[in-house]
Amino acid sequence: MTFRPGPPPPAPPTRGNAAAAAPLTDGEWHRLHPLTPLLKGGIFLIVILGYVLNSLRDQLVEFFIPGGEQQDGDPVRYVYEHGVVGWVLLGVAVFLLVLIGLFYLSWRMHEFRVTGEIVEVRSGVLFRNHRKARLDRIQGINISRPLIPRVFGTAKLEIAQAGNDANVQLAYLGVKAADDLRLRILVLASGAKDDDRGSGPARASNGVLQDRVDEMFSPELDAAAVQATRIVKVKPGRLIASMLLSGTTVFILLAVAAMIVSVALTGEYGILFGLFPAVIGAGSYYVRKFSRSLQYTIAETRDGIRIGFGLVSTSNETLPPGRIHAVSVAQPLLWRPFGWWDVRINRATNAGNGASSNQQASAIVLPVGTAADVREVLDIILPGLVGTAVAGPEASQEALREGSAEAVSVVDDSLTTSGDQGGFVHSPRRGAWLRPFAFRRNGYRFVQGAVLLRLGAVWRSLVIVPLPRVQSVKVEQGPLERALRLAAVHVHTVAGPVSARVGALDARDAQRLWSETTQRAVEAAAVDTSHRWREREARPASARHAADVPWPGTGAPAGPDGDHRPGTVPPGPGWSDVPPTGAAR
Repeated sequence: MTFRPGPPPPAPPTRGNAAAAAPLTDGEWHRLHPLTPLLKGGIFLIVILGYVLNSLRDQLVEFFIPGGEQQDGDPVRYVYEHGVVGWVLLGVAVFLLVLIGLFYLSWRMHEFRVTGEIVEVRSGVLFRNHRKARLDRIQGINISRPLIPRVFGTAKLEIAQAGNDANVQLAYLGVKAADDLRLRILVLASGAKDDDRGSGPARASNGVLQDRVDEMFSPELDAAAVQATRIVKVKPGRLIASMLLSGTTVFILLAVAAMIVSVALTGEYGILFGLFPAVIGAGSYYVRKFSRSLQYTIAETRDGIRIGFGLVSTSNETLPPGRIHAVSVAQPLLWRPFGWWDVRINRATNAGNGASSNQQASAIVLPVGTAADVREVLDIILPGLVGTAVAGPEASQEALREGSAEAVSVVDDSLTTSGDQGGFVHSPRRGAWLRPFAFRRNGYRFVQGAVLLRLGAVWRSLVIVPLPRVQSVKVEQGPLERALRLAAVHVHTVAGPVSARVGALDARDAQRLWSETTQRAVEAAAVDTSHRWREREARPASARHAADVPWPGTGAPAGPDGDHRPGTVPPGPGWSDVPPTGAAR
């Protein structure tokens, strides 16, 4: 029997599926913006132009100021005096034609396509490069607009996915094409069957020049265009003050003070010359950080959490729900009098291979804000993370928000508490040998869908680890900890700036945290659907009743308020089997 392949699969439908209807997500190969070679190779052309202008400098001076002294070795004068101007111009023309041909060939060989499962990019002339990004591994989509590409109405789209050096970059696309492509990719990755937004209302063109001017001066965030329901903004004055009250500023001031003392003791004023590079470096650091953090906004959209920032060069990234593995709310010591906090996250992505280094949203969600700002940001982040484990996989967005309300309230009430306040299990008094200042604050508690770790007394922090994102749990006990009957617990998530580790716990409490976190994480992961965060919209409305049904991993009520008391083991099979101290793990 001879095997004969069947007919090719039909093309994606253009109706009933907004993602398939988009021109750039039809499964066919497409090319980038025609100006991409110029924007990528523009620096090389600018260098050549600068060399030519520098060579013509003396001729320009002589043209405006006759009789000036001429320098020897001028290549332009040499070419003119030896009568080879025609040959040089011919060589320049040939060089430009070859350069334009190479740019055109590079543009022709750089293609991408988006299917229902992957995003593919292939490029290169002599050395071919083929990269793929699976939709189920996408951790976020970033659109950055540096100054020069912004003038030409283009943007760079970068798809961050799980893994090291796994990001896929599309540089450059038109601004509208980049926004539309991000929307379509997120629709495909979310599991949504239909999307009623389309590509948005078409704007009337006022001419190429006027359109570029409108785009240059348009706000970084258009709430109506992204259908944002919640927006948190960072005030510029607070941002400047937080930068001045940072550890970098303290280090610079200490270095300056050390130099001044050295001059006073030794009388060597040459040491002061070392201040100039430090001042220039510190000034450029603050200017760069401030310009990148201006217009910082955090918005809640149907496609995920949108984080935007930048003044001259703008960048905005959309983080799908379920791609955040840990959240940290921290307060440096110098911020305490003002009640400021920052919010950071862990994500399963690590940019590389020349990918954009301006991925500030990769770790920082809120650079500085009050407790009220923190609560607003957590109201945006947590429903997609802990809501599913509480309300069930088929719950509505409102039910998910109600399910995460407890975690948000506990975090809000526990930012500055210590001891037993807030229902935390904290370190015993003998823990002061290892945590002399923080032994009363170090602790943990469970809420529905997450485990909270309260850390630090000088530098306060509160870590929220969604139970579906827990990868493993480890208990550690060194010789000194063993003698004090203490232990440390590390709740493992993906690598990042947030460390979910609490130490100096009583050994029995550490064992209980290990056992309870392990079982709750398994049960929460079994009902987690945050990786396909809009798939529930395609299900019948009659199936969305799970919000009224208690789901595994939420903890059984232990009191009249229906809330599980932290530090106690909830009833049920397996929950009471806490291993004794010293048991094999």
